[in-house]
Amino acid sequence: MLLAAMGTPERPALAQSSSSKALVDAAKADGKVGEQADGYLGFVTAQDDPELTAAVAEINTARARLYEETARRHGVTPEVAGVAAAKALFETKLRPGDYYRDATGVWRRK
Repeated sequence: MLLAAMGTPERPALAQSSSSKALVDAAKADGKVGEQADGYLGFVTAQDDPELTAAVAEINTARARLYEETARRHGVTPEVAGVAAAKALFETKLRPGDYYRDATGVWRRK
């Protein structure tokens, strides 16, 4: 029910700059960044690239705002909204080779 109410899993991606999205998309393709079960991006490998770190932070901040808004509308916590978004994203948007961190904290490759 919450997944349907939240809309498509692309929605978190709408609240980000195109340069951050491009940088993160490239890092995902390189196996440096992945999606996490909590609905946020995470680093698969340790990073020392300040631009990439800032891009991930920008996107995660936008996602946090979206999850808070969704939570208020649907009477759930932001954490529940984030997990629902991650579940939808894992099921529909992860491509072969993409990394994701499951609910146990283990990085896996699709």
